[in-house]
Amino acid sequence: MSETEFLDLADSTLGTIEAAMDRLNDEDVIDVECKRSGNVLEIEFIDNGSKIIVNSQAPLQEMWVAAKSGGFHYKRADGRWINTRDGSELFAALSTLASEQGGTTVLLKP
Repeated sequence: MSETEFLDLADSTLGTIEAAMDRLNDEDVIDVECKRSGNVLEIEFIDNGSKIIVNSQAPLQEMWVAAKSGGFHYKRADGRWINTRDGSELFAALSTLASEQGGTTVLLKP
């Protein structure tokens, strides 16, 4: 994948995550505030002040996630973002992380 293709895909992925979290906030599923600055998306859980940070790493063509439970790297494979260590999928992992940090069940879909 070219750098331009990666940047477009990463931007789209961050936009999808942000829109999903904003929708869940509007539906009163979870109380979050999203802030986006370039290739970095910050999701803050209002009730406890914890955050999940999702950002793209163009040189490595990866999406990185930082959460209370640790840091995770995702590389594109077969049309999905796959964890480079355990093979989990980005949106499934974000659902679990957001559920843990937000204290309610969150389901994010690509």
